[in-house]
Amino acid sequence: MDSNQILDEIKDINLSYMLLAKQMLREDRASAMYRLGVNKDVADILEKLTSAQLIKMSASNMLLCRFRFDDRLIAEMLSNDSKDQTVAKSHASILMAGKPAEAIQ
Repeated sequence: MDSNQILDEIKDINLSYMLLAKQMLREDRASAMYRLGVNKDVADILEKLTSAQLIKMSASNMLLCRFRFDDRLIAEMLSNDSKDQTVAKSHASILMAGKPAEAIQ
């Protein structure tokens, strides 16, 4: 895959992510904020974006979404193939819920 293809894929992911985020915020703001890992300020900005702004923002060559964890324990829990996968995922969700939502700086 060459760099142009990678940039196109990033733009597609950005657009899909932004559209999903706006839809989630419209349907259930509190749940969306938790699932997206964003705070009230970021949620307010996302909700107020016009279609043109959303498309322009999505065209960035930077990935707008990112992994919500940088913790090996959480990564291992989410990728574990054990019998107790439901328990592991629930435990990972509890640990992630304790992490602060991203702030605008």
